[in-house]
Amino acid sequence: MQGIIHLEDIRKSYYLGKNELQVLKGISLDIFKNEYVALMGPSGSGKSTLMNLLGCLDTPSGGRYILNGKDVSRMPDNDLAEVRNKEIGFVFQQFNLLPRLTAAENVALPLVYSGVSKKERIERAMEVLTRVKLDDRSHHKPNELSGGQAQRVAIARALINNPSIILADEPTGNLDTKTSYEIMEILGTIHAEGNTVILVTHEEDISLYAHRVIRLRDGVVETDKLNSNPAIANIPV
Repeated sequence: MQGIIHLEDIRKSYYLGKNELQVLKGISLDIFKNEYVALMGPSGSGKSTLMNLLGCLDTPSGGRYILNGKDVSRMPDNDLAEVRNKEIGFVFQQFNLLPRLTAAENVALPLVYSGVSKKERIERAMEVLTRVKLDDRSHHKPNELSGGQAQRVAIARALINNPSIILADEPTGNLDTKTSYEIMEILGTIHAEGNTVILVTHEEDISLYAHRVIRLRDGVVETDKLNSNPAIANIPV
């Protein structure tokens, strides 16, 4: 059975002059609807490159990437941008919020590119802010929010288009331990509500939240294992 994400022999190379640097050396895997996957690996393993490919921020040098039944491996940039906006919600380590906009306006921003009216944009933004328990801070600007609150705004923005996949790149990297676990609880809830979540992390305790852990090394999949007991309820705060 083919997953919501289907990779066949994905390769990615970069060229420095005439020298070829192979970063991904043939990755084949499936990620299924409503899975919760952690993508791990040491620096230089290729996990950031793979994340960029999964998020349609880059295209492979070889192989096929089927996303929700569409071959996105060779799509032109304009089509890829449309796929990104509809299919994938991004959560980044740096939050990437616009400082002059309120929380609600930041969350609503992806809808501007979809031609949604301002009234509906704010209504939908408030709905997802409520999902991440931050509707009471909707009029605050990023500099008036704690790190954990800012990341919740970023998660709400990732949810605004009802994407198939949430792609979270080191979402707790800038947060203290207690706040990190709060953010992971929210991502766990989002998964429980039906979203496919792919988490890129180098932190072993954070990977315990995922149901499946894929480890990369030297551009190939080193291990791909199920977490028999995802530790959401067992991690101390």
